[in-house]
Amino acid sequence: MDKSTRYKIFNDPVHGFISVPKGIVLQLIDHPYVQRLRRIRQLGLGYLVFPAAEHSRFSHALGALELGQRVLNNLREKDTTISNQEYEGTLIALLLHDVGHGPLSHTLEHSLLSEFNHEMMSLAIMHELNNQFDGALNTAIEIFTDQHPKKFLHQLVSSQLDLDRLDYLKRDSFFTGVSEGSVGIQRILKTMRVHKGNIVIERKGIYAIENYIISRRLMYMQVYLHKTVLSADSLIRSIFNRVSYLFAQGEPLPSGSAQLDYFLREQPSAEKHISSTVIEAYAQLDDYDVYQSIKAWKNAKDPILSDLSHRFLNRNLFRASFFDKKPSKSTHQKIYELTRAYLDKNGLPNDDESMKYYIRTEYSTSEAYKYKNDSIWILDNEVAIEFSKAADTKSIIALTEPVKKYFIIHPKY
Repeated sequence: MDKSTRYKIFNDPVHGFISVPKGIVLQLIDHPYVQRLRRIRQLGLGYLVFPAAEHSRFSHALGALELGQRVLNNLREKDTTISNQEYEGTLIALLLHDVGHGPLSHTLEHSLLSEFNHEMMSLAIMHELNNQFDGALNTAIEIFTDQHPKKFLHQLVSSQLDLDRLDYLKRDSFFTGVSEGSVGIQRILKTMRVHKGNIVIERKGIYAIENYIISRRLMYMQVYLHKTVLSADSLIRSIFNRVSYLFAQGEPLPSGSAQLDYFLREQPSAEKHISSTVIEAYAQLDDYDVYQSIKAWKNAKDPILSDLSHRFLNRNLFRASFFDKKPSKSTHQKIYELTRAYLDKNGLPNDDESMKYYIRTEYSTSEAYKYKNDSIWILDNEVAIEFSKAADTKSIIALTEPVKKYFIIHPKY
């Protein structure tokens, strides 16, 4: 048999040609749950700042899968025992690690389900797929939940140096044009080893790791926590909060998506269990549901919802004013009164209930390297040393401290 018939090839601008073996992995790629990721932007509302950042969660899933194939093959070459079942299970865990993301990725993560994060839905979907594929995902689920005896397989999926982060940093840097985020992936993958059951980096890869951590820091500051992205995220949440409020008041609203209306009306919780009904409704959601709904809501009779929806569709975003420390009551009161006057001038409601959709005090946090909880280890003469202690430059220690920035979202006066 021609070996080319055993694989399907995807052409990826970041990693080149990606060969996917035919079988369970390819069947999962073709499944509607995974194909839905084509309709979810990787960077949520990042395209409002970086026009080319239109890449999807699907391309990221394929990228993580490709990096998984590369590193598993490299580890096998270094005499690490990885069975075919473990190999396939790791690839499946990497492919499906983000399958639980909702519309606009992280933007609405806590707006559709309470007591929820996307990893919970990823696991719920993996269990549902496992039922559909007669237990073929058992090993993948063990690896994803860190229940597999070979802990290094889980570390490839979720850790301070997992393949998810390596792909999204490289991919997001490529599509945003922020070159500071580019990471030397190949050197990192080639210098990975398993030492005493854990992933470590050979000493010759230490500078690639230093570059990785610095790139992560710069990408958070320049892309993920960009002031305009934060402003757009806040505006979307204000829209969804207003819709939920109006639904609770029994107000009729124009509908753009029955599935999205279901979550906003019912406000289901994931605290105890994610039901099959919720999974199926969630699996129907993508970015288009959000955009279609906002286009419908701009015609709502409610002036606040209509105004907020028009703002989003026309990119008339709020301003994010940053502060060195938590803004004082007097600062907040000054912005509050300016916002009230702005709303009054523009014929919009400005009572206390209405004001909370136009002014929000928030903060952002980022940590480039959380070494206290989940370290990166450098192998030096067969001894594993925590990276910040092995690095030549002590500036790495500064990158282990969380950066917290306060800001107030408000209209542009």
